[in-house]
Amino acid sequence: MQPATTQSNYSLRDEIKAYWSLRAETFDSQPGHEIFSEPERAAWHALIRRHLGNGDGRKALDLASGTGVVSHLLDDLGFSVTGLDWAEPMLERARAKASARGRTIRFFMGDAENTLEPDAAYDVITNRHLVWTLVDPEAAFREWHRLLKPAGRLLIVDGDFVNPSMLSRIANRIAERVRRLGFGATEVQNGPAPAQMETHRSILSRVYFSGGARAEAVAELLTRAGFSSVTIDTNMRAIHRAQKKHFGFLKGLERATQHRYAILAIK
Repeated sequence: MQPATTQSNYSLRDEIKAYWSLRAETFDSQPGHEIFSEPERAAWHALIRRHLGNGDGRKALDLASGTGVVSHLLDDLGFSVTGLDWAEPMLERARAKASARGRTIRFFMGDAENTLEPDAAYDVITNRHLVWTLVDPEAAFREWHRLLKPAGRLLIVDGDFVNPSMLSRIANRIAERVRRLGFGATEVQNGPAPAQMETHRSILSRVYFSGGARAEAVAELLTRAGFSSVTIDTNMRAIHRAQKKHFGFLKGLERATQHRYAILAIK
């Protein structure tokens, strides 16, 4: 009989929370997370307007808000924004950023899969790069459906980070050869350390979408969770073009050829 370990009550969700708490330190310095140019900001604004319209004071909940990047985009467009995240280091940075920019965004700690917020409390819910981490996405989607007012809108921005395209595989092989030859340390500026990358891969192998969060699979679960209308938008080109200049060439190519998407779901 094997002895009990001290980690027996440490769940996958605990690992995910700990991982993003560690990532908070460099999150805003990595392209693809924070926004590094006005063209990129404009591209994000256009995507949000395309699916949610202007804010006009409507209440928005930004789930897994991190350091508040998407929360600020929503605030720019006139939404009354609440950001929710379960990693306190992320929230500390989000609150400091909002204070420095003179924003009135509310940030608080909470679990995106079990928010404890009241029924029909929000006009809009957003999240970016959250769905791939969910342990039980259908239950999370039912929770988000509960939080929305009638005709409320959910905007998901995510991607399949497991199954690279042919171009991505070629780019990765070239990048690996370049690294082995000693030309440049990495293509990902201020990205996770090697140990964090290993943790990331371990987490990715055990979440619900371990085989890749394909848009069609996410949309099917949203329909099962009660959303009446679900639309997939794969036109992320303007955002990728704006981000490309802040990546190395190969990383920019990889990002542009990944299966990335926005999904609009209406209650």
